Amino acid sequence: MTSTLKYTGKVAFVTGAGSGIGRATALAFAREGASVVVADVSEQGNLETARMIEESGGRALAVRCDVTQAEDIRRSLDKTIESFGRLDMAFNNAGIENTIKPTADVTEDEWNRIININLTGVFLCMKYEIPLMLKQGAGAIVNTASGAGIRGFKGGAAYVAAKHGVIGLTKAAALDYAQLNIRINAVCPGIIDTAMMNRYSGGTDEGRRAVIAQEPIGRMGKPEEIAETVMWLCSDAASFVLGHGLVVDGGQTV
Repeated sequence: MTSTLKYTGKVAFVTGAGSGIGRATALAFAREGASVVVADVSEQGNLETARMIEESGGRALAVRCDVTQAEDIRRSLDKTIESFGRLDMAFNNAGIENTIKPTADVTEDEWNRIININLTGVFLCMKYEIPLMLKQGAGAIVNTASGAGIRGFKGGAAYVAAKHGVIGLTKAAALDYAQLNIRINAVCPGIIDTAMMNRYSGGTDEGRRAVIAQEPIGRMGKPEEIAETVMWLCSDAASFVLGHGLVVDGGQTV
């Protein structure tokens, strides 16, 4: 019987795969037949994601990867090729939140950390993913931006700047490779029920209610809902979509 799994024989590379949206997306790729390289600075979370994939019958490789370090990214992608022979899809998702404070109160160290992980990390991943995809003649990349990439949020100067940067970087890179069969897009999640959002809300019922109140749909999104969006952007169904920041936010930025 011919497999109906749409990513059979394909290889996906996912950063920030140790939890939240990254884990949900790694699991989704594996369910559709892809071999998945799960990359994260959290070795424990990363290994857990790989275990979940393998226990479900999928193929996974866990690699420790700090996306601010070019050598970590190169080494992780070298292991991808060594283990699976190719790279078809990349989800550049690793990121962190900032502490809410007025712009002038943001320290230089805080600014640099957010920019280095949330923006420079995306650039470095693409810098080393794209040549591998060019060698095989095709590929799809999705970068994690945010609703903060299309509008401003009080107290979020560094995060908003980084996520706006991801949108601009995605658009420019998409045009660079549009005629070379590599599609590059971004996903812009709204308020998603993850550990990051739990930290942002203070982990209290009151904090959660305050966050949910920002969502017209009346609830937080699920990591799996973002994963399905990423899966679509990487699929042939989205073959005419490139350079786009797809907002998935329950109406928050409408």
